[in-house]
Parts: sequence; C-alpha cells; structure tokens
Amino acid sequence: MSRHQILNPAGTPQLTRKVCALGIMTKAPQAGKVKTRLTPPLTAEEAAELNICFLRDLGRSISKASLQSPAQGIGVYTPVGAASAYEGILPDDFFLLAQRGDRFGDRLVYAAEDLFKAGFESVCLINSDSPTVPASNFTEAANELAKAGDRIVLGPSDDGGYYLIGLKQMHRRAFADIDWSTSSVLAQTRQRAAQIGVNVHELPSGMDIDDQATLRRLCEELFARDPNASSDVAPETRRFLSAIIKCEGRDRIWPRL
Repeated sequence: MSRHQILNPAGTPQLTRKVCALGIMTKAPQAGKVKTRLTPPLTAEEAAELNICFLRDLGRSISKASLQSPAQGIGVYTPVGAASAYEGILPDDFFLLAQRGDRFGDRLVYAAEDLFKAGFESVCLINSDSPTVPASNFTEAANELAKAGDRIVLGPSDDGGYYLIGLKQMHRRAFADIDWSTSSVLAQTRQRAAQIGVNVHELPSGMDIDDQATLRRLCEELFARDPNASSDVAPETRRFLSAIIKCEGRDRIWPRL
C-alpha cells in the first residue's frame, strides 16, 4: 500500500483547479534494473541507490517549483504494482501514475494522455537522470505553459536529447518518428513542433547522467572546486557520491585524466 495518491485516468478528473503536472518518468529503483550503464564503475546496488538519490533531488526541486507556480509533482512509474517503492523517496505530496506501453515513445505519449485525462491543464514529462536541474527550470516550464496560446516547452540536455517536454494540449506528433536515446532527439522534436505549427520555448540546458563519462562530468560539477563545500545543488546525490570518494578515493568513480 502506498501513502501517495494514485491517479486513475479512467475515472472522474481529480483536479478542480488549473495545474501543471510535473511528472518524473521513473522505473522502480531495484538493483540490476536501473542505471545499468553505470555498472561499472558502480555496483548494481550502488547504481540503484544513486537512482534513489536522483529521484529525491528531483522531487525536492519539483516540490520547490510547486510553491512558485501552479504545479503538482507526479511519479510516472513502472512496473505496475511498484507504487510502494516510492515511499521515502518521492515527497509525500506527490501523486503516482502507472506507465503504459512497451516502447519508450509510447510510454511518453500514454503518460501525457493519462495526465490530461486526470484533469491537468498542462503536462511536463521529466527524465529521472538530471538531478542538477534547478527548481527554477521547472517553475519556468509551468509558468510558461500557464500563458495563453499553445506551445511546447523543451529542456535541452547536453547529449542532444531533452530532460523535459511540456505540453499545453496533446500533440502525438511531437513523439512520432523520433530516434530515441540518440543525439538527434532534441533536433527531431523541434522539427515535429515546426511541422505541427507550435512554438517552442526552451529552458536552460541540463545534464543527463546515464554512463561513466557523464558520471565523471557530474562529479566535476559537484566537487571540482571544493570537494567539501556544501551546496544546494543535488544534495542527496552529492552526499552519496562524496561518501564513496571519501571512503575509496576519487579514482573509483571519478578517475583523473
């Protein structure tokens, strides 16, 4: 049993005010099932724990954004039946929505459709690999989608994809014929928006951490200036990686070039 409210898009819309869904696309953080491209240098158990830290940092930022904009945090999770896995990870005021579909693009489409059916005025789908994206980016996305006129919001990631896509209404074409998990995703999505005649608002870029090279870049961002400095950026992720570095040395996960 989960303490989070679970959305049922097939039922009566559950919102009575105009709200933007800030939905994290997430897989239940089980060892060997998540962040597998980070093993090595991490163990499967460490990769799952890092995934939990990413979710906590994103949840924290989204909750802060919800105080600055008409928004609600959502965990859009898989597999079905794993809702209880998010207790103590996502904030208690988050809603949960089960993912549908087999292919990644289908999961995005169905998630957006289901959130609109649940009564949200606009929808943002957010990846779970970008813990350093600040709350201000999510606030900007929600506020932009609250303005008059149709638009798509994109949060570019530095690998050629995006960490966020936001919609004011359902545009299936925005997800069609995309080469997912490649450096072409952002450019192709811009093309789809142009084809359907919808303006695009782009947020500041963010980092997508999904392999050893990007883990190294994350460590550079968090620790390069002063490994012991406190920071408001990704505090859970910082704490976890700092403990490994302190115990085993930086070369374990952040090798010197």
